[in-house]
Amino acid sequence: QVQLVESGGGLVQAGGSLRLSCAASGRTFSSYAMGWFRQAPGKEREFVAAISWSGGSTYYADSVKGRFTISRDNAKSTVYLQMNSLKPEDTAVYYCAADSSATFNSVIATMVAGLPIDSWGQGTQVTVSS
Repeated sequence: QVQLVESGGGLVQAGGSLRLSCAASGRTFSSYAMGWFRQAPGKEREFVAAISWSGGSTYYADSVKGRFTISRDNAKSTVYLQMNSLKPEDTAVYYCAADSSATFNSVIATMVAGLPIDSWGQGTQVTVSS
């Protein structure tokens, strides 16, 4: 399994930006598709974005499309989430996840449906003030 550690969360004003990082260790990072999820207080964890093994394909939840960008650096075993034009409703704990499904369509289906995923990070808090 791969171990994941998120960083980069914090407090930001509405309209601002943050970049989250997720560093992986253990098994070969490039053998996993990666995703970001978030969980707001009192709500279920929800899918945010996914990226394929090489980084050539990405997929976003409608709520963040056009504002968030997922990327990865396989040489650094790190996945990023650039968050721009932040809104108070983006406030949540953000988690990165690693999935070894066979195809990117399978990865998307797994992540969007909330099905079991190979590895999770511990989360990083993002708070957006109005």
